[in-house]
Order: sequence, then structure tokens, then C-alpha cells
Amino acid sequence: MHGVRLILAGLLALALALVSVAVAVAVAVAVAVAVAVPSVAAATEPADAALQAAAAAARQRAQTAPRPRSTFLLRSRLRGVALAPDGRHVAWLLDDGRTRSVWAMPTDADAPRRLLPATDAEQLRWTRDGQLLLVSERALFVLPIDGVGRLLTPLGGADERSLLAVDPVHPAAVLVVERTQATAAAAPRGWRLLRVDGQGGRTVLYEGAQQVTDAAFAADGTLAYLQRVDGERLAILHAGTGGWHEVAHCDPLQRCTLLPRVGADGTLWMRGDLGIDRVGLLALSPDGTRRVVHEDPLDQADLDAVALDPLDGRPLIASYRSVAPADYALAAAAAVPLAALQARLPQRELAVTIGAARWLVGERASTLPDTRWHLYDPATGILRRILDEAPRPARGGAAIGAAVPWPAEDTLAAKTPVAWTASDGLRLHGFLTLPAGIDAARAPLLVHPHGGPWARSGRDYSGFVQFLADRGYAVFEPNFRGSTGHGRGYLLAARGDFGDGRVQQDVVEGTRQLLARGIGDPARVGIVGASFGGYTALLGVTGTPDLFRVAIAGVPPPDFGWTLRWVARSREARALAQYIGFEAWLRQVDLELADEALLQRLSDQSPLANAARLTRPVLLFAGGEDRRVALRGVVEYAAQLKRLGKDVALYVDPDAGHALEDPVAREAWLYLTEQMLHRYLGGPAPAAPDAEVARYLARSARIGIADTP
Repeated sequence: MHGVRLILAGLLALALALVSVAVAVAVAVAVAVAVAVPSVAAATEPADAALQAAAAAARQRAQTAPRPRSTFLLRSRLRGVALAPDGRHVAWLLDDGRTRSVWAMPTDADAPRRLLPATDAEQLRWTRDGQLLLVSERALFVLPIDGVGRLLTPLGGADERSLLAVDPVHPAAVLVVERTQATAAAAPRGWRLLRVDGQGGRTVLYEGAQQVTDAAFAADGTLAYLQRVDGERLAILHAGTGGWHEVAHCDPLQRCTLLPRVGADGTLWMRGDLGIDRVGLLALSPDGTRRVVHEDPLDQADLDAVALDPLDGRPLIASYRSVAPADYALAAAAAVPLAALQARLPQRELAVTIGAARWLVGERASTLPDTRWHLYDPATGILRRILDEAPRPARGGAAIGAAVPWPAEDTLAAKTPVAWTASDGLRLHGFLTLPAGIDAARAPLLVHPHGGPWARSGRDYSGFVQFLADRGYAVFEPNFRGSTGHGRGYLLAARGDFGDGRVQQDVVEGTRQLLARGIGDPARVGIVGASFGGYTALLGVTGTPDLFRVAIAGVPPPDFGWTLRWVARSREARALAQYIGFEAWLRQVDLELADEALLQRLSDQSPLANAARLTRPVLLFAGGEDRRVALRGVVEYAAQLKRLGKDVALYVDPDAGHALEDPVAREAWLYLTEQMLHRYLGGPAPAAPDAEVARYLARSARIGIADTP
């Protein structure tokens, strides 16, 4: 259940929050045929020849000695990098491990200036007139570049006040949603949408019984469309003659994100999948007519992001990310600058924010531990690197915040897209990372399924994957059915079969097909994951011990069905499923908690119920403060394995939640992983832990790793 954000018709996410996109375009442009500038070749999945080419290239790379575990735990000091709409300033948060400060710099000079020495802000936004907004859980502050900051509005509290967006039309305003007070003792509370100006003045734009989740505005600043909760769906309403009327609705699992500016004729632009399988850019007319403006030409990926013209809101660039980075110009004005930019940064994921004077470009890749930031002048083609900040160590006492280098890109392993066909014919996707200087057919193979399960593995940098490749392991990250990013059909293809069934078969079949294609030593295959990935790992060694020789499982639910019921009864359920409720969302993915037969099947197929079948070693890790996977379930499973004489190790951090945030715990997890893989797959022996990690291991060991394999 790692990092899930189960949201009706908007984001399906987890650490996955699907990227929120803002787009509007004049209908006159009509963009019937987008100007396509893909950043990848127009091939679908790599064939065997491409996979073998990747294996050959990895084999030719120089093999290096294992680097310190701390190399893969470095963290960027940069947070919330943001470009002003006029393109003349860029701002960011700098986190040195002790304090978080606010910085800004003009885009025509290298002259960074600290605006605020300390803040609890987690995000930065810009108003249209170039004032900086500091967003935290408790408050929204406005901070002029050359002025004194002030409180704009509190957030949270009894009114459940939240920032919806920066006002897309008014120069110095934001949009806020809050609860209304009950007018009588038995009357229900409602919701209102407010415009809060730069002086804190409040204007009510809409008030009603249902929660407002999105809004779009005409060029004169009037509210033209809004989206609100309607039972278990989202309704899109237009402000027409005679008041508000519904023009579309988004059923559960349909994704609908309104884009903030509407066309001159009242057309709404939105990111969604109404009437199509994959998320694309849609146009919705006031009469409810809709058309597809742009969707993935390769027919593989959901729309990830759209870059907007800062003046009139026209969409200029559409980006897709699920398989390979691909960016397309949506207007002729963006085609030449985008093509030039892609020529300078080939095969990169480009996170583009367009300002009137310059573009802010984030450059990302599986071999870049942190985003590289650039300023780009589309008129001259000049691309300038900025914010080349050294990372800070994850820990180190007085040394925290000291400058240390990122690992060089040419010493890291690139992710290669792979695809395979399941036994029922469904085409599936994933990624393979190969170690340097090793014959891929001889490398031990580690399968690393993601958590969720409603999430995905991507091409982005993963310190854990790089750590494994550095130790000589090939790493396979399968995006089994039920994963996000490949359309609603891909997501729903799991049909609730999350036991030792169809979803697990995807992982097993993908692994076997890779082995058949000469990737990995069949005698040295392991499986490692966290949350649902840990559950998959336990299912793997329990049901297919001929394939998987060892399992490493962090915060794993030993019985997935029981865990879903446990979460549904907790306060965590509200955080996981906004608007419609956790149980209602689960019904959409064929996991009806009232279906006793379904839950019994999941229980019968669970690692817990099949503990006696286990013949392979397992390493378990659990957190005492975990609100997604109950500690007692993991402990019960480990105790049962111990009673049965199985090879099991259990480590419990009483202070950890569902994710490891403490840097000592994170390094300890790497050490334990390395130790298990050395013992059971023949990888390199780990360097001894330092005193702090050793003390942590001694405190957290409930059943330590056995002295002999």
C-alpha cells in the first residue's frame, strides 16, 4: 500500500501523485494536428536486439569497486524550484538539514539572494504579478521580491481551508476552498470557493453543499467552470444562462483536471480520459461536447504534464513519461524552441515551465541523482545551467550540510525499457537496469516490484536500484497490470486478482521471459520490495521457489485482504481516498470489502496462510508507527515462520512509519539487503556498518539474520 493516493477522478497516486497540469487554449488555434517533436525514436517497445544492445553496452562499461552505501543516500538541498510568470526571477527553497531558507535570483544574472533565513514552507508559487507565495500545512504567506512578507491566509484548521490554485487571471490573488459553518444545529456544513487578494481580502466565488475540487476562469476573471464532488463521482458545471448546469461528469477512476483558463468562446480545456483509455488533453464545450486535442501518438502512456503560455494559458508542450520521455509541441510557436532544446538535452525527461522572458527546464534521467536546472532563452537558444548545488549527506552529525559530490553520471547504470506479453495476451511494460562490466547472462537478477499496487516504476533515478546495480545485480522493475500511467484499461486489468493470481503471474512471467532472453543467472534470482512490493516478494518465494531464491520485504502485508480491511477501519483511509471514501474506491478496482468470498480467496492465497510452504529465506522489516501495514501482522507472520523452523529474519523500528525517513534506518536497510544478497545470491560482501548503524541494527533486530546460510 506504499504511497497510495486513491482519489476519485483526479489523481490516482501515491508517492505517486499524478502530476497536476494546467492548460487552456484558444479554440481558434484548434490544434487539429499537433506539431510533434518526440524526444525518442518512434519505436514502441525495445525488441530483443535493443535489449541485447543494452546488455552489450553495459558489459563494455568499466566495472568499479563497490561505493559506500552513503553514496546512494545523498539528498538534494533544493526544494520547490519555481519560475515567475514573467520569466525574470526563479525562486527555490534550500534545505541544509537543519533549516529551510528561501532564495531567489534574476534570470539574467547569477546573483542568488536569500529572501528568508528560515521557513516551514513546503512549496513555492508565484502570483501573476511576480510575488512569491510560501505554502505550508498551516498558512499561506506572500513574500514580495523586494519587500516584507505577510500572512495571506491560514490553512487547515476547523475550516479545512486549502489552497486550490494561484488565480490564473487576477494579478495578485489565490483561490482557496474552505468549509462553511452550519446555520443551524442539525444543518450540514457546506463548502465555498474564495478568491483571496494580495491584502487578504476575500471574495466568495461559489458556495454550495458539495466540495469544490477544481475551477476554470474566463479572461475577465469570472468563474466559468467548476468541478465538485457528487456522490462517488465528480461533476463539471458551467456557469451558463440561468445558473450552473452540469456539462460532464467523471466516474470513479476517470481522471479529470480542469485547466485554469477557458477559450474566448467558453471552451474548457482539461486533462482527462473521458471517452478514451489513456489520459490526454481534451476540449469541453459549454454544451457538453468534447473532443481529443492530443494523446500519446505511441498509444502507450498517459499524458504527464503540459507547459502553458504564461500570458494567455495556451498549451505549448505535452509530455508523456510512462515508457520513454516524449515531448510534443502543441503550437507552432513552441516547435522550433522545443526541437532545439531536445537536441541539447537528448533522451532526457524535460520538466518545462514557460515564462514570458525565459523557460525553466528541469533535466531528469535514471542516471541523474538530482534534477539539473537550466534557464533557456527560446529566442537565442542559449541554455544556462543554474542551481548546481552539492547534495548533503543523509547523516553525519556536525558534518551534515557539508558539500559532497554527486556520483558521476557515467558511473551509474541507465534504465532500459522492457516489454513482455503475458500468457493471456496483455502487453506489459517495465524497466531493466544492468550492472557495469558484467555479462548480463551471468549477473544475479533482482526483481523489484513497486508498492501501491496502484503506482508504477518509472525512468527516474532510484538510489536503491543504483545501489543494487553498483553491487553487480541486474534489476528488473515490472509494471504489472494494476499499475498506473498506461491507461485505465491497464489499471483495471488486475480485476482484483492481487493474491497468488494474475498480477503475480505478470511478475513471474516477466522474470522468466527476461531469463529466456539472456538476462540474469537463472540460479541466482531474488525478489525485493516494500509495501505491496514486499507482499509480491513473499508471494514469489512462497509460490515459485524454483525461480526466486531469496525475498527481502519491507513493511509487507502478509495478508493483503486483511490489511485492506484494517486500513478501512483507520483514520488513514480518509487520507488514502479523498472525496469518495476508501471502500468506494476499492470497489472500482474489484476489491469489494463486503465480498467475503473475495477476501477469503485473498487470505487463502496469502503468504501468511501458506507459511508452511516456504522453503526460501526471507528478510522482513516493519515500522512500529506504520498506519498502512499493521506491525502485528508482520510480527505474527515472522513468529509463525520461526515456529515452523523457516529461515526468517525480522527487524522492527518502533519509531518508523510506512516509509523510512531516518537516515540511519535507511542505511541499515541497505546493509541488511546487501548482507542477505551476499549470503544467498553470491553478491559482494558488505562493508561493516559503522557504530551508529550497528547500534540501530542491534536495537531493531527481533530475529537476526542467521550466522550461516
